[in-house]
Amino acid sequence: MKKIGFIDYFLDEWHANNYPTWIRDNCKSVGRDMEVAYAWAETAAPSGMDTAAWCEKFRVEQLTSLEEVVEKSDYLIVLSPDHPEHHEKLARLPLMSGKATYIDKTFSPDRRSGARMFELAAQYNTPMFSSSALRNAKELAGFIEDPGSRDQLEFVATTGPGKYANYAVHQFEMIVALLGPGARRVKSLSSAHGGLLCVEYPGGRRASMLQMPSAPFQVQLQFKSGESKFVGECSEIFPRQIHSLLNFFETGKTPVPKEETLEIMALIEAGQDAIANYDTWIAVDQA
Repeated sequence: MKKIGFIDYFLDEWHANNYPTWIRDNCKSVGRDMEVAYAWAETAAPSGMDTAAWCEKFRVEQLTSLEEVVEKSDYLIVLSPDHPEHHEKLARLPLMSGKATYIDKTFSPDRRSGARMFELAAQYNTPMFSSSALRNAKELAGFIEDPGSRDQLEFVATTGPGKYANYAVHQFEMIVALLGPGARRVKSLSSAHGGLLCVEYPGGRRASMLQMPSAPFQVQLQFKSGESKFVGECSEIFPRQIHSLLNFFETGKTPVPKEETLEIMALIEAGQDAIANYDTWIAVDQA
C-alpha cells in the first residue's frame, strides 16, 4: 500500500476534510493501492481542532514533524489551500525529497515565489504540480485536451463566486487552460462588490473574469469562426481532479505545465494590482 502524507498549515479545512474520502473512493473505483496514511500541521485550526483530533477523526496517523511525513510517505500533498503564503515554507522539504508532490491551490502568493518552488523541485528532480479543480470540469475537457482549440479561440469569458484572494485562481485556471500562457496585461472595471477583470493576449485574443458572491462557475467561448459555446455548468471537478492527482502519483508525469501555473499566479497578482487601480492596464509579470 502506497502511503500519502498530508502537510498543512492547519488541518480542519474543507480540502483536508474531503480529500481522504475522495482519494479512497477513486482508489476503490479504479483499483489503486493508495491511502492517506500520515498527517502533520503547523498549528491548530481556527475551529479549535488540533492535528491530533483531526487525525483521530479521519483515522490518519499523526506524525511529529514535517520531516517525518516526508520520510515515511511515498507521495506528498501540501494543502493550506487558503493560505498560499505558507506554501514555500511547507513545501521546501517535500520539493527536496524527489517524491511526487502536489501543492494545493492557490499555488503561491505571487509568480516569483512560485518560480522559486519550481526551481527547487527541478534541482532535486521532484515531480510537482498544482491546479484548481476547475481545470478538470467535464464540460471543458474536450477543449483543453484538443491542441488546436487555443488557436481557434478569440474570447473566453468566465464567471464565478467567492472572494478574490482565494477564488480568483479558479477562473484564471480555466482561462489559462483554454488560452494558454502569454497574457500581456490586465484591467479592472470592478465595483465595490462585483469584480470584472479584462485580460489582453497577443493577436487580438481576450478574456474576462466576472466575480460576484452568488455567481456560478460558467464559461463562454467565442471562436474566431464566429461560432460560440456556453458552458452553463462545470461538473465533476473534484472527482476528476483527484483522478488526475492520483495518476500523477503513479506516473510522476505532471498534468499541468509549469508555464501555465506560473501564468495563473502572475494573473492573480496583476489582477490584484488592477483592482487597486481602476481602469488602468497592469502588465502581467512574465519574468
